[in-house]
Amino acid sequence: MKRSRLRLSIYLAAALLAVGGGAVAAVAATAPAAPAGGGLTATFSKDSEWDSGYQARYTIKNTGGAAVSGWQLAFGLPSGTKLGSVWDADVTTSGATSVAANRGYNAVIAAGASTEFGFIVAGHGAPTGCTINGARCGDSAPTGPTATPTTTRPTTAPTTKPAATPPTTKPTTTPPTTPTTSAPPASGGNVLVAPYVDMGLLSGAGTTLAQLASAGNVKSYTLAFVTSAGCKASWFNAFDPRGGQFGDQIKALRAAGGDVKVSFGGATGIELAAACTDVKALQAEYQAVVSAYDLKYIDLDIEGAAVADPASIARRSTALAALQKANPGLRISLTLPVLPEGLTADGLAVVRSAKNAGVDLDLVNIMAMDYGRAGQDYGDLAISAVKSTKDQIKSIYGNSDAAAFRMVGVTPMLGKNDDNGTFSQGDARDLVAFASANHVGFVSFWEANRDRNACTGALFQCTNVAQSPFEFSKIFAAFKG
Repeated sequence: MKRSRLRLSIYLAAALLAVGGGAVAAVAATAPAAPAGGGLTATFSKDSEWDSGYQARYTIKNTGGAAVSGWQLAFGLPSGTKLGSVWDADVTTSGATSVAANRGYNAVIAAGASTEFGFIVAGHGAPTGCTINGARCGDSAPTGPTATPTTTRPTTAPTTKPAATPPTTKPTTTPPTTPTTSAPPASGGNVLVAPYVDMGLLSGAGTTLAQLASAGNVKSYTLAFVTSAGCKASWFNAFDPRGGQFGDQIKALRAAGGDVKVSFGGATGIELAAACTDVKALQAEYQAVVSAYDLKYIDLDIEGAAVADPASIARRSTALAALQKANPGLRISLTLPVLPEGLTADGLAVVRSAKNAGVDLDLVNIMAMDYGRAGQDYGDLAISAVKSTKDQIKSIYGNSDAAAFRMVGVTPMLGKNDDNGTFSQGDARDLVAFASANHVGFVSFWEANRDRNACTGALFQCTNVAQSPFEFSKIFAAFKG
C-alpha cells in the first residue's frame, strides 16, 4: 500500500488550514470482472531480499498491436509466505489467491508499452499460478476465468500519519548481512515517552503543551511537523521557526521537567532534504531550528516518496552528520515505515545511509500502524514489528539484542488506523509492557490531540474507540525505559 497519513492542522488564530496529521480511511477495492483485452504478459522479479522477506514487482507488458484498457493479475503464494504492502494496484485476497487490479492512472497500456506494481512478501517463496486477464502470464490468449475474491483486504492506506510507505521508486540497496562498525551508544536521556503532537491542531484548539502534559501525565512531546517553504524550514508551511513559534510552550514544558523533539518531514508537505539540493544549505536550515529552540533531540520522519529517493537520503545523511558534529550531544532519530516483518528495503537503506555518513543514530522509530491487516491484533503486530526491527538493527550494527532494542522506538496510531485496523487500550498496555520488559529505547503514539479529544469522527482528530480523554497518554506514561 501507499502508507501515509493525512494530518489536518488547523491554526484558527491565523485562519489557516494546513495539512499535517490525522488520517483518511483507506478503502479496499473489490475486484471487478476481469477486463477484456489480450496481448498482455506479466513477469515477476525480486527487487531485494532480507532475512524475513522480500520486495518484488510484476511488470505487465502489452505485446499486442492495440491498447488494452484494464487489467487484473491473479497469483498465489506458497505456504509459509504472506502478502504485505502493495502499491500501484488494488488487491483483494481470497484464501491463497490474490488479485491485483489496475488503478485509474495505469489502466490503459498502449501497444508495446508496460506498467508495473510492487509488493512486500513475508517469507521467501515466489508467487505461483500467475494469470493476467485470465491468461497465463506468459500467454496472450485467455485460458479461463480470473478468480474473483469474496473477501477484501486493504492494501492502500492513509494519505496521513506517523504509516509505513512502500517505495515509489526502485530501491537501490539490499539489507546488510554483516556488521561494518561497532555498536553505537545506547539511547537514553530524559525523553523516553514523547507522543507526537500536531502543533497546528493544538494551537487551533487553544491548548498548550503544558496542559497536555498535566492532563496526560506525559512530560515530553514530539512536535510535528517542520517541512519546507522552498529551501527554508517552516512549521507546516505556516511559520518560520526562526521566529520562535511555540517557544514559550517549549520553555514551560522544560520548566516542568520535560523536553521536546522537533520532527522534520511527515507524510505531507516537502521535507527539507528534498527541497534543499545543497548540503550546506540543508544543514543550515536544520541548524536554524536547533538554534531557535536550543534542541537536544530532533526527529526525521521519512515516508512517502522521500523514503525511496536516494539523492535526498544521501543529502540528509551528510547534513545530519555535519549538524551533529556542530552540536555535540544532539540526539537524532529516524522515523520510518514498518511492517510486522520489519523495515522495508528502502527504510533499511535510509538507516545504512545515516550510519555510513557518520551519523551517531540515537533511535530508529518505527511507525507501527496501517499495515493493511484489519481484523488482526494491532498490539501483537506492533510487538512483532519491534522484534523484527531489532533484528535488522543487529544486522546493520553488529550489536547485542539489548543494545539493538535500545535503538528501537515504536509509534502506533491510537484507536482506528487509516486501514480500519484498531489499536486499543489493551494493545497499548501490551506494547508498553513488552517495551518495558525489553528496555526499548523510546515509545510514542500518533497523536496527542486525538487522545485529548477522545471522540468519534474524522480520524485526524478522533480515535474512534470508546475512551476517556488522555487514557492512552496515561498508559504510555508508565513506560520508564
